[in-house]
Amino acid sequence: MWSGPRNLSTAMMYAFAARNDCAVWDEPYYAAYLAVTGLDHPMKEEILQLWEQDPGLVKKRCLGVIPDEKSVFYQKQMTHHMIPPFDRSWMKDMVNIFLIRDPARVIASYLIKRENPTLEDIGFKQQAEIFEQVAEQQGKAPVVIDSADILANPELMLKNLCNQINLDFQASMLSWPKGGHKNDGPWAKHWYQSAWQSTGFAKPAGKVPFIPDESQKLLEQAQPYYDQMSAYKIATK
Repeated sequence: MWSGPRNLSTAMMYAFAARNDCAVWDEPYYAAYLAVTGLDHPMKEEILQLWEQDPGLVKKRCLGVIPDEKSVFYQKQMTHHMIPPFDRSWMKDMVNIFLIRDPARVIASYLIKRENPTLEDIGFKQQAEIFEQVAEQQGKAPVVIDSADILANPELMLKNLCNQINLDFQASMLSWPKGGHKNDGPWAKHWYQSAWQSTGFAKPAGKVPFIPDESQKLLEQAQPYYDQMSAYKIATK
């Protein structure tokens, strides 16, 4: 599952984790991304200490044996973590889903947690690039699903998604225990407070949030990538 940050990605990981056949992995490349870029993120030292920094080893695990003797392996992949030095050829052997969200909502949510995001931080450009690469590798457009559609009708959209990837829908995907998941990454304490309080998907999104003047350029940069991906999103009926 490829998405940028603040994109319903944690809730979707919890939904798949609630299946009886699914193991999950939270942001596999985060530590490798921080190690190579040197960027200063919240809880950076703890992430580097606890998460695998070698992108080659991360790739092997992505392709390797599914943990806990499960038959499905849900990998919550952040598009902005897949920087150019990292090998992307392994994606051709995966079922790739692209989770998209209105950039205004992403930016508004991101600003609550971290100041002055850039286009590189929010992952829209990288998501479009990875989408095109997977489409070329696999000879067809991969699955795209919009977070707004999920919130509007979680059961229908999860059924549609499971159908797209030849996976049986399980009603357990619609709810999960409060308090997070045992496989949450160490950054969860900073980013996942609202997800930890949830027991299911939130209500449908309301009005588009206000974006301050200093982030308007970022919104203009991100919008074309969202529009490009939105043209491929799965049906809402």
